[in-house]
Amino acid sequence: MASAASAALDDHAPDAGPDPWSDALLAARLFAVAPQALGGIVVRAGAGPVRDAWLAYLAALLPKAMPLRRVPLGIADERLLGGLDLAATLASDAAVAQRGVLAESDGGIVVLPMAERLDAGTAARLAAVLDAQAVLLERDGLAQRWPARIGLVALDEAQGDEDRLLPILNERLAFVVSLDGLSPRQIHIPQADPGGVAKAKRSDVTADDAALETLVGTAMAFGIGSARAPLLALTAARAHAALAGRVELARDDLVIAARLVLVPRATQLPAPPPDEAPEPEPPADSEPPPESDNPETEPDITELTDMVIAATLALLPEGVLAAMSAGGVSRQAAGSGQGQRRKSKLRGRPAGVRAGALGAGVRLNLIETLRAASAWQRLRRRDSGDTSGRVIVRPEDFRIQRFVERAESTTIFVVDASGSAALARLAETKGAVELLLAEAYVRRTQVALIVFRGAAAELLLPPTRSLARAKRRLTDMVGGGGTPLASAIETAQLLGLAAKAKGRTPFTVFLTDGRGNIGLDGSQGRPIGEADARAAAKRFGASGLASVFIDTSPRPRPEGAAVAAALHARYAPLPLVEATRVRDVVNAFDPSGKR
Repeated sequence: MASAASAALDDHAPDAGPDPWSDALLAARLFAVAPQALGGIVVRAGAGPVRDAWLAYLAALLPKAMPLRRVPLGIADERLLGGLDLAATLASDAAVAQRGVLAESDGGIVVLPMAERLDAGTAARLAAVLDAQAVLLERDGLAQRWPARIGLVALDEAQGDEDRLLPILNERLAFVVSLDGLSPRQIHIPQADPGGVAKAKRSDVTADDAALETLVGTAMAFGIGSARAPLLALTAARAHAALAGRVELARDDLVIAARLVLVPRATQLPAPPPDEAPEPEPPADSEPPPESDNPETEPDITELTDMVIAATLALLPEGVLAAMSAGGVSRQAAGSGQGQRRKSKLRGRPAGVRAGALGAGVRLNLIETLRAASAWQRLRRRDSGDTSGRVIVRPEDFRIQRFVERAESTTIFVVDASGSAALARLAETKGAVELLLAEAYVRRTQVALIVFRGAAAELLLPPTRSLARAKRRLTDMVGGGGTPLASAIETAQLLGLAAKAKGRTPFTVFLTDGRGNIGLDGSQGRPIGEADARAAAKRFGASGLASVFIDTSPRPRPEGAAVAAALHARYAPLPLVEATRVRDVVNAFDPSGKR
């Protein structure tokens, strides 16, 4: 292994650079070598010629006999996993099973457009199939197991801070490639080499324990807690070596695997190596330490791990390093600003069926009703003496369609404009609120603005979608006077509860230092102001409204954290109030966009 560490890069060396397109092509080649073992690829890109070119390149690498199937978003479980063949069952009076798309794609590739919109249930079922490499069907009187050895290409079309692919799938797919920002002029499409991929499939690349320990150590250095990640990286390294015609892993194989598999999952930068202190001189009369039976194993593994980490960092683009320094590159976006999901009877996205009675305000699912009745036709015809061949449907067969829809969301900004909020910080707070208002406008959510100063809080802007109106009110906001924090919290609670009563999802953003000095009755004094603020915060917290408390004090004090705790709010001290940082905190904590 130590000698292999100095090996030169293979013929695919140009793909080892940080160019996103070259990385995407290399990931496609590695995936084509072992699609089932690698799980799949997450491709972050919108629909367009660049993504189409990448998919065409991947298809050209695969054998012509290998199926490549697209699965539409919202596909029914019966079509995805298999189920009762309704026509055959009605014709034979016996339950007949039919395979779904996943079983039909056995040995091939499944493409998921708009994968970021997958619901949690479908994602969990796909994850189970990836784990078992088979579909297990046990329902409608059926018990079937079909092989489904598939690889998955998840096309993530999310933009900006929208939700990304759910972690349950993201963890099982080896590669994450991004084609965002690439134009057709920036890409080159090399000649696909399916023969080289087929030859690599037949190769047997050996990997010793040192390689796995090196990748595990690299994963730990990058803050990755999943055990799947180093195993997927090892498979990717072996595929890279096989493409290069090697039968043993080289250091370059481990570096490529770390960069393509581990770095997209990284949550931190590796710690710098500790300063090496000079070893003390041994006493003159001491005996030399006994020699180890295997003196090279541990030093070689540690040295190789450090070399892989250093080489991986050296090949990373600046943006990735900056993202890891800021707290990780694999964070799931949480602040899409969409309302929470809720059940609906007649509109929204279909979400399965349930048994139930017909009546006003419900929609019958005819196919599922016939499916439920089909298995009982032989018994019912025998009992009733009906020989007409008609389908006998009874009330217990009725299946009612279920729907889910997104509730509208309302973001309530509660801004401290009192004298204790310095003018410079108030200006930055205005900038942050303006950024958030612009994002809320793009997402078509409602925003409201409460300002508190002087003797009481004021609803400066009722819930609206008008960005121009919001900016005008924000420009007119001036600072000065006391800090009626209790009045602000009470006003925010009433507004949040009113939004909730209308079926919306409220989220409140407090921007203040948390030091109230005006009571609810208008009386002045810090003791009464802080006592009333804590009491109002406890009432707000008990109401179950979601919120984030951004402490804008130059030196955060216990008062702010205490108010946030009473509000049951996420607490974020920002002594240096910057518009972009405030926006990022709100987007990270806003629960309304979570799936």
